[in-house]
Amino acid sequence: MDPKLEKFDPAVDKRFLVAISGLVWSIVGIFLCNLAVSWLMQTTDQKTLLFGPAGVVLALLIHHFGFLRLVDSNISRILSKKDKVCFFAFQPWKSYLIIVIMVAMGITLRHSSLPKPYLSIIYIGFGGAMILSSIRYIRVFLNLIFKT
Repeated sequence: MDPKLEKFDPAVDKRFLVAISGLVWSIVGIFLCNLAVSWLMQTTDQKTLLFGPAGVVLALLIHHFGFLRLVDSNISRILSKKDKVCFFAFQPWKSYLIIVIMVAMGITLRHSSLPKPYLSIIYIGFGGAMILSSIRYIRVFLNLIFKT
């Protein structure tokens, strides 16, 4: 990198990049779950009592069969870098495209005519999976901090 531009590089220690990843995943997961719970609380239909547990089961499945591989891949990628890493490298660049697509899909679903209680299953599923997956980031961060 050009030394003149280096002072503008938002570089952080790679250990903190792992923590930033966990924090971002937690915040997004909490946001999604909060939306879903607010939708479920607005309904009085008895059958929606099953939607929360269905979302939790979906969260466990998404976490175990999807996000854990992604988290492990991200952690390995981050830890293989030099000591200081660009702040925005907590996700690979191609993942930013996937994030934009998922956000657009979420907004589209939220503004669609689908009943919100049914959407809550999907939102709890993805939000819960993100929260569960963020635990791995935080655990690795704590191991890195207390190991050295």
